[in-house]
Amino acid sequence: MDTTLDDLVAQARLRFAQASDRAALENEKAALLGKQGALTALLRGLSGMQGEEKRRLGAQINQAKQQVEALLAERRAALDQRLLDQRLAAETIDVTLPGRGRSTGGVHPVIRSWQRVEQIFRSIGFDVADGPEIENDWTNFTALNNPENHPARSMQDTFYVDMTDAQGLPLVLRTHTSPMQVRYARMHEPPIKVIAPGRTYRVDSDATHSPMFHQVEGLWIDEHISFADLKGVYTHFLRAFFGTDDLTLRFRPSFFPFTEPSAEIDMMFKAGPLKGRWLEISGSGQVHPQVVRNFGLDPEKYIGFAFGSGLERLAMLRYGITDLRQFFEGDLRFLRQFNV
Repeated sequence: MDTTLDDLVAQARLRFAQASDRAALENEKAALLGKQGALTALLRGLSGMQGEEKRRLGAQINQAKQQVEALLAERRAALDQRLLDQRLAAETIDVTLPGRGRSTGGVHPVIRSWQRVEQIFRSIGFDVADGPEIENDWTNFTALNNPENHPARSMQDTFYVDMTDAQGLPLVLRTHTSPMQVRYARMHEPPIKVIAPGRTYRVDSDATHSPMFHQVEGLWIDEHISFADLKGVYTHFLRAFFGTDDLTLRFRPSFFPFTEPSAEIDMMFKAGPLKGRWLEISGSGQVHPQVVRNFGLDPEKYIGFAFGSGLERLAMLRYGITDLRQFFEGDLRFLRQFNV
């Protein structure tokens, strides 16, 4: 190749290598390959030549041009790679750091208590019933022997729904889960052993009461069920629920329209922070004969007992919680304590 062309290729290699960015490189390209570039001028000079000399020199110029273009492409690639490396270094992520995984949820303490209650009663042969939270007046009150003038029927205690059912009976948000005892008993033949856990509603709100709360009610109906069976079943339940035999129960005479005789169940721990204090835990009693009739059964043949307990009350005693409202405020600092 002509010495002039060799010099141009060497000059291109040096100038391209000295270009620090794409803009400088393109300027150097224009000086060699542009309209006014050195190689372009040599190609234009071929127009005044003839024959073999023109072909020979033209081939050498094209060869030099290809070498310059290859050097240009190589330098472009090198500058692009350097720019990419710089961006990757600036945007780097340290994958050796621990991941920021999503926190896992857990079971609410009231629902956790609900599940524990179901497991205990299932283990001793009780069925679990579930039903509507909007009940008619007959199922919620009348079938359970509540008289027409009972205070629980007033607007001060009960949430009424502004409509009636197909029979024209007023509808209410159920004030207890006892209506499920009525529904279950009217659909099953004795012996009947069932608990009915679920949400209930009353017009009440303070540190120990909520407009919406949870109850579990139990019913055992058969031909020879006595108050002694109630005592045995509920004592077993409490010992299993709290995981200790170091507690004492007492059945304190009381009154409920749907049981006769009736009793409040009190409990006392023999150890721990609540040691020596009687704590009201449930209402109970033998099912009233009129309620047995409303079940569609003969009270001369069948007898049984019923009880009702607040799930929040059980959860508060189990976990040492003093304010019922904490269950419903959604404070994760409070709720996470129960899912460790």
